[in-house]
Amino acid sequence: MFPYAALAQGFLSGKYRSEADLGKSVRGGGLKKYLEGNGLSVLDAIDQVSKKHDATPTTVSLAWLLAQPHVDAPIVSATSKEQLNSLLAAPQLVLDQHDLSLLDSASK
Repeated sequence: MFPYAALAQGFLSGKYRSEADLGKSVRGGGLKKYLEGNGLSVLDAIDQVSKKHDATPTTVSLAWLLAQPHVDAPIVSATSKEQLNSLLAAPQLVLDQHDLSLLDSASK
């Protein structure tokens, strides 16, 4: 499987954490749905794992996706060198069972 919009249009990068953040890009209006439900809980879990591994939320989000047995490669894009570096770091980040459980629990 090749998930499209693997970072939920940028939400899982941590860029959008409040309604005020939605104005940061043209896509912002379509991301309001992620602020509801468990979206912020998912970001909290990503932040915890990011701190533990000294990694960006983007890197953790993609490593989490790559850890899923049915995912071959996520479809992502970058608009800066920093974003590209976060994307390229994901395959090298090994999440342990505690990390995966924390992320999975937050997403349900």
